[in-house]
Amino acid sequence: MDNSSIFEQKIDPLYQAGGSLLGVFVFILLGSAIGASTEDFVSNRWPWLCAASFLLFFALFNAIMSATSKNLMKYWGRSIYSFLGLAVGAGLLAWAFSGLSIGQAGSYKWIFFVVTFGYLVFLSMVGFMKQIVEFAQKEEWNRPKLRQKKRRR
Repeated sequence: MDNSSIFEQKIDPLYQAGGSLLGVFVFILLGSAIGASTEDFVSNRWPWLCAASFLLFFALFNAIMSATSKNLMKYWGRSIYSFLGLAVGAGLLAWAFSGLSIGQAGSYKWIFFVVTFGYLVFLSMVGFMKQIVEFAQKEEWNRPKLRQKKRRR
């Protein structure tokens, strides 16, 4: 059994988005089954809540996973296309199950906008941190110390 962390694994963004879309579908079905027995427990906006929740889950998980990628630009390209596909797919599932468009679902239009903007910020932050770490690993730390010693003499 491999004891490595899940964050050390290389999971393609397409698989991450596919898993998230499957999660949206499963949770919408569970909510629909519960809602069939009691209408007070699950609102008609439940599918939109599931779609937005899994979109946020993908955004966080994918941004963290991008830190371990070898080729960041290729990973980002696949990630952004996967995110867009997940947003469209989850939105279509939510619309199909709820009967509400994203405009009729209340604040979910803004939630999708905020999650999308936050996703781009997360990707940028992780990329920036990765560049800092790579620079620090390449930096020769002995040379600044030698320069300081030569000045003192």
